Amino acid sequence: MLLALSIFLVACGADEGNEDNGSSTNKDSTDGGKEGTSKPQILVFGRGGDSVSLDPGTVTDGESFKVTQNLFETLLNFGEQDTAIHPGLAKEWSISDDGLTYTFQLQEGVKFHDGTDFNAEAVVKNVNRWKGGTKDDFYYFNSMFKAEGQDIITDVKAEGDYTVVFTLSRQQAPFLKNLAMSPFGIASPTAFEAAGDKFGDQPVGTGPFKFADWKRNDSITIEKFADYWQEGLPKLDKVIFRSIPDNSARLNDLVAGNIDLADGINPSDGKTIEGDAKLQLIERPSMNIGYLGLTSTRKPFDNKLVRQAVNYAIDKQGIVDAFFEGRAQVAKNPMPPSISGYNDDITGYPYDPEKAKALLAEAGYDGTPIELWAMPVPRPYMPDGAKVAEVIQKNLEDIGMPAKIVTYEWATYLDKAKNGEADAFMLGWTGDNGDADNFIYTLLDEDNIGSNNYSYFQNAEMHKLLIQAQSETDENVRIDLYKQAQEIIHEEAPWVPLAHSTPLLAAKAEVKGFKAHPTGSDKLLNVSIE
Repeated sequence: MLLALSIFLVACGADEGNEDNGSSTNKDSTDGGKEGTSKPQILVFGRGGDSVSLDPGTVTDGESFKVTQNLFETLLNFGEQDTAIHPGLAKEWSISDDGLTYTFQLQEGVKFHDGTDFNAEAVVKNVNRWKGGTKDDFYYFNSMFKAEGQDIITDVKAEGDYTVVFTLSRQQAPFLKNLAMSPFGIASPTAFEAAGDKFGDQPVGTGPFKFADWKRNDSITIEKFADYWQEGLPKLDKVIFRSIPDNSARLNDLVAGNIDLADGINPSDGKTIEGDAKLQLIERPSMNIGYLGLTSTRKPFDNKLVRQAVNYAIDKQGIVDAFFEGRAQVAKNPMPPSISGYNDDITGYPYDPEKAKALLAEAGYDGTPIELWAMPVPRPYMPDGAKVAEVIQKNLEDIGMPAKIVTYEWATYLDKAKNGEADAFMLGWTGDNGDADNFIYTLLDEDNIGSNNYSYFQNAEMHKLLIQAQSETDENVRIDLYKQAQEIIHEEAPWVPLAHSTPLLAAKAEVKGFKAHPTGSDKLLNVSIE
């Protein structure tokens, strides 16, 4: 019996050592651990595209933030799956009675990946870096902390090694939530001063992982930071972000064991994943909007009646039923119902082609063809932009508006739309901080024309409401102001709001502790592989 048992144990050990089923946990087995120890924890995260840069302050794309969220940390954190404010690199804070001075007490003993100390002076240098750049350099900072051309942060100073004081020019209700956003990850001043505009290629933060390698349009590798200040974290030794543009190909790689976690799962594949015991389906809390934008400075959409007509022409329920598999709701406002200030009293435009035809006739529309821009990549708020564009094209044809579908490579698409070159364009937005300001002001206010206000819409009355809402600290008053703004948007119709989706991810059953965040930027410090 003893001989049989010893043979069995030797055989099992040999099988385990030689097994190679394609799983990332069996690759690079010598990296991250010594011979004889347990296998290193390696997670391969399949995603839709590559990052633009790994300097969080300079980017606006979700694929960059997926990585930087784990390399950098912000002064404040959101909750695991919400946008409630929690301590981050700042352990506590206080606000003056007039709402203009914020004092932060910082965590002590925190190191940057280059071995330098995180302290109050490092925070000051980061803020001054952002303040010193243009909107093209640091878009988010200039959008979140400027209004009507005025700096909201007038001064930031260190009082000792671990106290930072921000002084504001006026009250800003979402100030703390803004600071918790991914773009405001604190970077090593030593590193960014030395690297200049190349810092995004060799990022240095305080996060649980440090940068290791970047193969453009293929993969980004980050590794466990041994001197991370939170004891016992992260649980993973390495994360490889692999770019796999096609949703179906990404799922096939997951099923084959080539990756461990996949973003951007087609709604139509949800039930298949739920029926596979080797996989788990993960729903990201919904905080987004997919829309058809109508550039209000271009004919025929410079006429409000034409924009309203297109709103009546689009069969939004049909689109949701056909492409979202029940994992979305029809939109009627430019922000989702989960955001405080959502105006549920507004009645959405019903699908009414005859009403649309009547409005076009009243507007004097002469049947001139338009260009309909279709997104070339799947996004969380729009799983198949090309096919949805075909439905919209047919809806417009039915009311006598010929539309030619065009598309571009994704970066070109965004750049040309930002410049106001589109007639009608498909796009969307995933909220950054859970505040109405981050939807309505960011996407539709005149201050953001040429950036995220792709429709070039402006309305003086709405602008006044939004600026007032930013400075209002009474939440009930803010809610009323945002509801008024939504009524103006509904009447002026710069968009056709289409859907609020519930984005899907999938993972191997062995992946534990992953929490999908509504902002789309997921922290991986508590993730492990069983």
